[in-house]
Amino acid sequence: MQTEQPDFPLVAAIDLGSNSFHMVLARVDHGEIKILERLGEKVQLAAGLDDDGNLTEEAMQRGLDCLRRFAQLINGLPEGAVRIVGTNALREARNRSQFIRQVRQILGHRVDVVSGREEARLIYLGVAHTLADDAGKRLVVDIGGGSTEFIVGERFESILRESLSIGCVSFSRRYFSDGRITPSRYAEAYTAARLELMQIEQAVQRLDWLEAVGASGTIRTIGQCLQAAGMGQGEVTRDGLQWLKRRVIKLGQIDKLDLPGLKVDRRPILPAGLAILEAVFEALSVDVMYHSEGALREGVLYDLLGRHQHEDVRERTLSALIERYHVDNDQAARVESKAVRLLNKVAEAWGLTDPKYAALLRWAARVHEVGMDIAHHQYHKHGAYLIEHSDLPGFSRQEQQSISLLIRGHRRNLPSQDRLSDFGEEAQPLLRLSMLLRLAILYHHIRGYQEMPALDVEASGDTLSVAFPEGWLDSNPLTQADFQQEMQAWEKVGYTLSVR
Repeated sequence: MQTEQPDFPLVAAIDLGSNSFHMVLARVDHGEIKILERLGEKVQLAAGLDDDGNLTEEAMQRGLDCLRRFAQLINGLPEGAVRIVGTNALREARNRSQFIRQVRQILGHRVDVVSGREEARLIYLGVAHTLADDAGKRLVVDIGGGSTEFIVGERFESILRESLSIGCVSFSRRYFSDGRITPSRYAEAYTAARLELMQIEQAVQRLDWLEAVGASGTIRTIGQCLQAAGMGQGEVTRDGLQWLKRRVIKLGQIDKLDLPGLKVDRRPILPAGLAILEAVFEALSVDVMYHSEGALREGVLYDLLGRHQHEDVRERTLSALIERYHVDNDQAARVESKAVRLLNKVAEAWGLTDPKYAALLRWAARVHEVGMDIAHHQYHKHGAYLIEHSDLPGFSRQEQQSISLLIRGHRRNLPSQDRLSDFGEEAQPLLRLSMLLRLAILYHHIRGYQEMPALDVEASGDTLSVAFPEGWLDSNPLTQADFQQEMQAWEKVGYTLSVR
């Protein structure tokens, strides 16, 4: 099912990276994106992760100060015209919700923390739109502050997407924290990256890609250093890597890396980035790597544009999931339709008018039975686990967790306060969405074999009333028993369901 999307003359994407924060503002002109502004600042969020996995106050403040500068360019842009994505540092941070809340207050838009493979998909989308639309597979590598993404794709479709926890900021902290660059430390960083790459090297090489492309700052910087030394036009080669490696180790100190083509703020992460890239060349048999100006933020823009033009990858993702797990499409469609109708009747009274709530409810309705393909016993738990822990292209981690919550709570007990507490201000809306989903499922418990009557539904505060036609429930005791049991479930979470 596709949803009607508004046309936005301006769109923006903000990438809360582990090393840098970036923003692009663009105009949409006849379906094409025209970049108007690019902003970027080194924040090094990943450097602010303490030993307990929490972002320090200093790191969060650096990020928030940067975003206050970004905010002026997107003031007044409506919901849906701006997408903000968080990557590895926010995936790892245990206190990310605290930071995300403050980001929303500053920018007025929600933050989507994306999985590593979803980040890889978006990176490839950004790169593909900046390269010639040639046939043949390409390998795309993006060395970030906390992770490195690897994608093999052809034209605009990614075939393989992987993300490894090797990044130039995290490796700098681990191997070059005091600023000294020695052969042994460099070798340790290279070996650590090489060991991580063992997980994916065979899968990548089997795809017989024809060219290698690097995205983002680290690979661009290394290419600029080589170009400044008269070695090529910005591409990275094996010989160039070895030359730069010898030069960096000979200088021996990060503060002595006064190399042509190297910006001062890039000095602290160059040795780590260089070690990671050398390991990539060796593991994946790369001889030369070219640089693309497209990256995650451009990919986010094109993905946003695709949603506006009814090409939402999330719909394709759910369709594939439904097919893979043999979901009963007819039942899912009945439940989805009823859930949306119920939502339309109570949205105003229950504070569910934001379009994102309708989307979450539709998605959950479509896949609420996905766990049945594993086992009927506790299939709601199996389905919830699948949705939360699968790599679902197009979905943010928060979206997956919200859908998982709705699936987990669609039968037996409603979500408990302990479970809801992880969702902050979204806790009550998600509980109410769970209730609506449950009612839609109960309504179609007979699975389409019986003509069902129209319902009168009203909501107010913590109460919802459902009215069947007079005498209908007495003639349908199974449905009557279902709704009586449901009334008891609502009482446990402080809500009243009135059925007559």
